[in-house]
Amino acid sequence: MKKLLLLLVVLGAGALAYWYFRPTELPDRGPLYHEYAYVSNGRSNTVSVIDLRTFRLEKTITVGLNPTGVTASPKKNEIYVVNTDSHNISVIDADKNQVIATIGVHGRPYFIDISPDGKRGYVANSASNNVSVLDLEKHIVIATVQAGTGPTKAVVSPDGLAVVVSNRGDNTVSLLRNGMGAGPAAGIVLLPAVTATLPVCQSPEDIAITPDSARAFVSCSGSNQIASIDLKQSRLMALLDVGKTPVHLALKPDGGELMVSNFGADSISTIETGSSEVAGSFLIGSKPARAIVSPDNARLYVSNFGSNSVAIYDIDFGRVISSVTVGSQPDGLALTPDGNHLLVLNSGSGDVTVIEKRIPKKFEKGEYRLLTMIPVGLNPNGIAVKDFLLEPQSPR
Repeated sequence: MKKLLLLLVVLGAGALAYWYFRPTELPDRGPLYHEYAYVSNGRSNTVSVIDLRTFRLEKTITVGLNPTGVTASPKKNEIYVVNTDSHNISVIDADKNQVIATIGVHGRPYFIDISPDGKRGYVANSASNNVSVLDLEKHIVIATVQAGTGPTKAVVSPDGLAVVVSNRGDNTVSLLRNGMGAGPAAGIVLLPAVTATLPVCQSPEDIAITPDSARAFVSCSGSNQIASIDLKQSRLMALLDVGKTPVHLALKPDGGELMVSNFGADSISTIETGSSEVAGSFLIGSKPARAIVSPDNARLYVSNFGSNSVAIYDIDFGRVISSVTVGSQPDGLALTPDGNHLLVLNSGSGDVTVIEKRIPKKFEKGEYRLLTMIPVGLNPNGIAVKDFLLEPQSPR
């Protein structure tokens, strides 16, 4: 009788363990549907492709030297990888997951931004003091526009008309306007031109532009400020004091609030974009590096570089509701298209942590849990997510 009871206890514990740790069931959308994350590995000169349907490494692609920024086209099945030390852009065909073109730019680029129609790419070249404008249909450079000293980022507005460039070397922001270059004659491509150069604050870096393309916000890590810029009138509106060393800006999808990661203050600051006012600052963790807001505007996810964790912050209630331990020196973040899984780049341990958001079942605790960790390359530093449906091949 005791043996029987012991057996039932063991079987019951096993069933409970399976209930608690059961694998996540992802929706089956058919063999033609693909959902990938592309991770640039700075010290491996590679891009890791992760299948987000299985959370497994799909492929490793060799690119240029020291890849940093990576961006997905909003219109085509292409991924663009910025190779800082080889001064070029690798173009990856997402259908085949292979490099199909390499576009040479100028000295030491770090990031690329894409126009809403997917036709143009903008690359700030930090060692050449200019911005390369790319034709992404032909995979060529069509213009080089002079910027300030040490440009870090070039970000295009949601309406595609303006490009904002942060010039770290001379503490300015260059404003470019598209359609200013060659005139309206048929067949002539209209190119961007600088319309204003605004002195702002010390060491401008990250850029966020509101969905209505009316305002831009630029983080200045050297003076612990955020510059608020009116894009319609091309003028500096305000300099907003935040925490020490603001390094990253995360805009809510509705555009109403801007979340600032203050790396040196272990805090985040909230800015009301309509009034350009700081609403408050909150302790979030050790050395917050990056942040991302959930699609429903409710949650802020922050990678705490100094404590190897991710903080989950409830925006409406203004408090941290959970903290998940991840790999070493977490930095870049991305959400899966459904918003239910957070991807965390661990720059020190060379892997990606997947955090799952779910509705807890019976015997389960917590809304968030670490689902898996995926080894990638050395110093993962950039991530882009792309989902698409392959065109079915017609029978011959």
